[in-house]
Amino acid sequence: MEELKNILETMHPGVDYENCTALIDDHILGSFDVINLVSELEEAFDVEFSPMDIVPQNFNSLQALWRTILRLQDGE
Repeated sequence: MEELKNILETMHPGVDYENCTALIDDHILGSFDVINLVSELEEAFDVEFSPMDIVPQNFNSLQALWRTILRLQDGE
């Protein structure tokens, strides 16, 4: 999860990713950020996001993103 946090901090330093649960809802991550993030995550974690995976609830927090990555790595 530390690598994920580092990727997020590179995009937007100073955000409390450990505790924030509204990255999308509070507009910390915008649509362009999500597109860039998906690309970085696919490369960093060897996963493939489908359009059905790119929904706010999967991107609203560090924990939600990590759960999504783990699910995609398991092939679900």
